[in-house]
Amino acid sequence: MVRMRPIQSKSAVLWIIAGSVYLAAEAISASAFPGYSYATNYISDLGVQDVGTFQGRAIDSPLHVVMNTAFILHGVLFAAAALLTVRGAAWRPRTRGWFISLALVHAVGIILVGVFSGSQTNVDNGLAAFHVLGAGMAIIAGNLAVIVAGIALLREAPRWLGAVSVTLGIVGLIGLVGLLVDSNSTVIDLLPDGVWERAAVYSIIAWELLVGTTALATRSRSVRRRA
Repeated sequence: MVRMRPIQSKSAVLWIIAGSVYLAAEAISASAFPGYSYATNYISDLGVQDVGTFQGRAIDSPLHVVMNTAFILHGVLFAAAALLTVRGAAWRPRTRGWFISLALVHAVGIILVGVFSGSQTNVDNGLAAFHVLGAGMAIIAGNLAVIVAGIALLREAPRWLGAVSVTLGIVGLIGLVGLLVDSNSTVIDLLPDGVWERAAVYSIIAWELLVGTTALATRSRSVRRRA
């Protein structure tokens, strides 16, 4: 077993910024959205420029630019952090390839979410398809990237980081399945859509913050031991 190499911690700040920017933009946008509910509204409702009703939900997001900018910025930061991570990690070539490929798919997907909002206007002009495609790419590839990273991190210390990473990725994929089943069934109604969606998305955000802070803490301990 090897310890997290110091070079890996160079991406820590980017991981932390990516997760923090996403959560901050969501909170800021939600604060300006009348009656916004983290339980029943979708995250992407915050990026819709239309004011009205969409799929039974009242939509009015004055700060939609903030959320859409955060979607795009998160994609860029995720890709950059992933590239820096594999450069310093003692991962097998195949693992590196899978992780980077999935990270780039996630990045492209969430950028599509930011560019093409899930609005009635985009449904009418056909552009909403890119929003749905992007959301699927971001959630599926993002959680798979977390799982692949977790499997690689199981060979490094601290090993708990690998186990938690795999668990987070699995939870995220379960959240997506729950959302698809629950939202398309008239019989099954376990949790509100917003809860399912956030389980699918926050697993990725939680991993970013976790791996970033752990890498910084590992680097700090390494510096103190050498001092």
